Amino acid sequence: MGQNQNLANSRLAFTSGPVKKVARSRLQVSCFMRTVWILGDQLHEDHPGLACADRLTDRVLFIESRERSEQVRYHQLKLVLIFSAMRHRAEALRQQGWTVDYIELTGSFTEGLRDYVRQHRPQSILVQEPSQYHFRQSLPALSRQIGVPLEVLPTNQFLITESEFRDWAGESKRLLMENHYRRVRRKLRILIEPNGDPTGGSWNFDSANRQTYAAFSKSRTMIHPPPGESPDEITRQVIKGVKKDFPDHPGKADLFLLPVTRKQALNWLSNFVDQRLSHFGPWEDVMAQKEPVLFHSVLSPLLNIGLLTPKECVEAATAAYRSGAAPLASVEGFVRQIIGWREFINGVYWLRMPGYDKLNELNAHRELPAWFYTAETEMNCLRQVLEQVIATGYNHHIQRLMVLGNFFLLAGIEPSLVLRWYTEMYVDAHDWVMAANVIGMILHADGGYMATKPYAAGAGYIKKMSNYCASCRYNPEQRVGPDACPFNYLYWNFYATHEDRFAKNPRVGMMIKTWRNKPEAEKLEIRTQADSFLNAL
Repeated sequence: MGQNQNLANSRLAFTSGPVKKVARSRLQVSCFMRTVWILGDQLHEDHPGLACADRLTDRVLFIESRERSEQVRYHQLKLVLIFSAMRHRAEALRQQGWTVDYIELTGSFTEGLRDYVRQHRPQSILVQEPSQYHFRQSLPALSRQIGVPLEVLPTNQFLITESEFRDWAGESKRLLMENHYRRVRRKLRILIEPNGDPTGGSWNFDSANRQTYAAFSKSRTMIHPPPGESPDEITRQVIKGVKKDFPDHPGKADLFLLPVTRKQALNWLSNFVDQRLSHFGPWEDVMAQKEPVLFHSVLSPLLNIGLLTPKECVEAATAAYRSGAAPLASVEGFVRQIIGWREFINGVYWLRMPGYDKLNELNAHRELPAWFYTAETEMNCLRQVLEQVIATGYNHHIQRLMVLGNFFLLAGIEPSLVLRWYTEMYVDAHDWVMAANVIGMILHADGGYMATKPYAAGAGYIKKMSNYCASCRYNPEQRVGPDACPFNYLYWNFYATHEDRFAKNPRVGMMIKTWRNKPEAEKLEIRTQADSFLNAL
């Protein structure tokens, strides 16, 4: 009761005019009915609006917005996930005794709300803070347009609040995820011993979690992919609608196999902990053809819309360690993804918006190649990863960062175009997810605010961590020439382009020194071939 009351007391009210405080009673339903508006990425069971509402007198509202669904060309599988999960959540709430109103694909949230208000005349509409900055900022105007107060409740889908993160960040010119991660672990007592030391004597086990593809191939570790979910009638109808209404969006809706209910999501969590968590750590950076998942969890699409909570994911993993079912290195690596990176990028997003998504500190302005939507490239690593994301809306984090992201960085692609592409292509993509990951981590476009060095690499890294190079027409060993892997000369061209910026960076300064010591003839050959490749994109 205390927690619910705190939520109620901390709400913000946007009104179209003065509102009188009047005591509610069940005899005044027609005058004092309120509506809880649940957004498509807020499907968690402890939604703050439901905690404040009365299922006997209040109503619940879901709206599918065509305008929102077309802000960018979202992957068809993401649209199926959101719409089907919304419809299943609405049905679950009806079974719990709530009066639920569901508006299928309408023009916009404003249109849907106006029609709803005319029909039901709620006293006010309760909504959890949207996860998108511009959407959240638009709520006062939306309230005026529909003529009903919007009571905005703080989100509870993260372990660390925006204000707490802001207090921690202060006026720092640079933030380190590792510092945030250690602080959160201490605060929440996750993998922390009674004396305050990290379990196992170390804060991370990266040295044990960076095994190569060669080691993986020799291990012959059995892979158990997530269980595919057969679409039920609700999902089949959504698939049919998405194919009809969004035919030009990437992907194929017919390939949908993700969870859309709370029960299915919990099953996926259990399947990961039981089947893949124990092997996740050592092989988390490995990439393999025809193995899109390997030992990754594929839980982010479910976490990001509320079918799972970060707390229960962390608790399931740490329980596996305590029972001896999974080694500490794997568990810590997974926990770091949840309470480290996930919480960190959300904090950076709200700390730096507006404007963070527009940064371009490396002055990159090249157009996005059209083949990022078709996978028609001779670079096998890119072709494999692109074919996978086009088909499934999913790549694991190393594929996103060290293959796709590495290319975007080295090629100098315009950050806003890269951000749009990532947002379009991934089923787990949301504004708060992609802004810091793309602008800060992948492209170094924030000038190093959240990453101490650019994540640039030549072909050697991809060869070491994958089997992509073995069937590629390019030679990862060659630096220049017609058969040289483009990653090699693009890598040196990148540091040549930005040598003044990174010369004093302790983590990459050696690369600048190496570049400067190369013979002039080799430098010219590298720059010439890089320019030729980039001009042909």
